[in-house]
Amino acid sequence: MNKGELIAELARRADFTQKQARTAIDAIFNPDGIIASELKRGGRVQITGFGTFETRKRGARMGRNPQTGAQLKIPAATYPAFKAGKGLKSKIRK
Repeated sequence: MNKGELIAELARRADFTQKQARTAIDAIFNPDGIIASELKRGGRVQITGFGTFETRKRGARMGRNPQTGAQLKIPAATYPAFKAGKGLKSKIRK
């Protein structure tokens, strides 16, 4: 399912117009949306039964350029992560 299909399905299930559904999806999932803004502040977004969006830290490490074989330093980074909740996991397993 892509974004357009998600918008159409939300509009159908919630009895929204396509424009209202697109606004709702964008407010939540865009790079400037609610989830991304909370992660940027260092917080997390927990949706009970569905899952948790959070940030994790990856330490600096040494890597290797695959073309030349030369070693290079990969800097530490913070990255977004999602952990599925119990309700979502059990629904998928059935």
